[in-house]
Parts: sequence; C-alpha cells; structure tokens
Amino acid sequence: MTRSPLSRFYDDFADDYHLLYADWNASLARQGTALDALIRERLGDRPVEVLDCACGIGTQAIGLAGLGHRVTGTDLSPVSAARATAEAGARGLRLPTAAADMRELPFPDGRFDVVVCADNALPHLLTAEVVRAALGEMRRVLRPGGLLLVTTRPYDELRRARPASTAPQTAERDGRRSVIFQLWQWHEDGERYDLELFRLLPDEAGQWQVAVRRSTYWALTQEQLSAFAIEAGLAGIGWAQPADTGFFQPVLISRAPLHPRHR
Repeated sequence: MTRSPLSRFYDDFADDYHLLYADWNASLARQGTALDALIRERLGDRPVEVLDCACGIGTQAIGLAGLGHRVTGTDLSPVSAARATAEAGARGLRLPTAAADMRELPFPDGRFDVVVCADNALPHLLTAEVVRAALGEMRRVLRPGGLLLVTTRPYDELRRARPASTAPQTAERDGRRSVIFQLWQWHEDGERYDLELFRLLPDEAGQWQVAVRRSTYWALTQEQLSAFAIEAGLAGIGWAQPADTGFFQPVLISRAPLHPRHR
C-alpha cells in the first residue's frame, strides 16, 4: 500500500518525535492530567473508553491510560502507532493501536465515551470537505452524549502575527543535545502555511547532522473549527484555553448529540 506524504512525514519522524518536548515523560503526565480533568468534569469521576484518533507516539494516550482510562490509539503513521504501543508497554500499560485515517475510523457507531484529537493533528487536513469528514467520523464513533476534545495551535493569534519560525527547542538524546526548530511559509490566502521541521543532532564525532521534514497546515481559527464541528453534527461547542486547563494548546470541547441524526 502506498504511503501518503503525511504518513511518510510521521513514519520518518517517529523515532525523534519526543525531542519536540524538553522532557517527554513529564509531558505525558502533564497532558494526561489536563485531559483527564476535562473528561471527569464532564463525564463523571470514573475511567472511560477513549479513542485517541491521532495518537502519534502516545503523548496523550499514554498519559490517559496511566490514569486508568481504557485507551485505544489510531494514527495515519503505522510506525508512530507501533511506538505508542511499545512505549505504553514499557510503562506497564496496555495501549492497543492501529494505523487508520481519522476520516475512516475502523470502529462501529457509538464505540467510545471520548474521542481525543490532539497536538494540532486536525489542521493537517487542508479543505473544508475533509475536515468535516474527519469530525463526522469522530462524532460517529462516540456514544450519544460522548465527549470530543480537539486541540490545535492558537491560530487566531498566529494568523494575525504570521510568524516565520518557531523558537529552537533543545532536548537530550542518548546523552547528546538535539535542536529542533520550524520555518513557516504562509500561503497567499493567509490561512495555510508550509512547515519545514529542522532537527540537528550531533554524530559520534560531534559534527551536527541535519534532517528536514516538510508538511502543510491549515491555520483554522476557533470560529472556523467550531462551525465545522456544528456542520458535522456535534453539539455543545465551546473552547477552553491553556490558562484554564493546563494543557499547552486551546481545546475545542463538544458532545455527540443524545439523539443521533439519521444518515
């Protein structure tokens, strides 16, 4: 089966993805705790069935599993999904994963209490049609009244500022310091941008080796994403900000309707 460019991007990045965080293990705990609080506040103080439909290497899924939730992960990148399962197992946790496109989730209707789509995964989708399709699939696999949590970059601010780069992020790998930063090239529409992700890692001789990966994003504002969620049949749309949740990105919070519409 031919891999899509996005699948190749994350397959190739799976071994290094944790380097985006200064301390990945601390991020697992912090992000899991923040999402867990949002879930328990709305669904009650109990473990629930969670689908992380863009699980990557497990940054959010492992944190939630560690807090008692029954988590399943899917990701477009089979290499990333496999690493998520392995990382969970190394921590004594169970995290079944599968390679799947969020627009075609391999689960029956109403399978999950919660669907999580975090860490700016949805903005990889570049047209209204595919964004609606993905949100519609997330709604479909939620039980009636189930909870959807989608997190993105703070694009309302970023579209005004139109930054050309991100600050360098340093982390340790095998005793060697790595550096990761991004360059952004905004499209003429002012909404989409091409991203170049640079990873610098010294080899055993101390010489810096550079790897570059490229992708494109749609910088959806909160108003735009809320409108797509409504069109996909979700209800109770709202946003929670990092200052209130402790999660590092804004969170779209919505619910599957109690009485699903006929399709």
